[in-house]
Amino acid sequence: MAESFRRIVTTHDSTGRSVVRSVDTLTPQPIAGGVADFQLVWTTPTVPADNNGDDDGAAREAGLTLQGGSVIRIVDMMPGQASPMHRSFSIDYGIVLSGVLELELDGGEVVALGAGDIVVQRGTNHLWRNPSPDTVCRIAFILIEAAPVVVDGKVLEELHP
Repeated sequence: MAESFRRIVTTHDSTGRSVVRSVDTLTPQPIAGGVADFQLVWTTPTVPADNNGDDDGAAREAGLTLQGGSVIRIVDMMPGQASPMHRSFSIDYGIVLSGVLELELDGGEVVALGAGDIVVQRGTNHLWRNPSPDTVCRIAFILIEAAPVVVDGKVLEELHP
């Protein structure tokens, strides 16, 4: 079973004073194929974000990215598993929280990552692989919509197998 984590959300009271809105315990849930467990933490429908209102950003529907907005999710990559090769119209900040991970690009480059490493993923075609035979790798991913990458006048399309 995936390890739970706490999500602490802040807001303002009616006088403008900063307060804690909620403290929730979240547990990543398995995705189809058993490659990883995902847990959406928060989304915003726009950038810049609107911090007015009291909506729960995790209640909003979000795919891999959220068109016009931002997404943060926790991913537990299972031992020995890999994601499909994919590309999105987003800039992604991937922060390895625990375990080991490999980033593989469609050009063949492979980068080994460990706890504390941060990847700035700029719309490239890539996959994630957990090379450990027995340890889950936990990663925090923050995704913000970006313009499509254009190379030699040609838009590099999104790929979501």
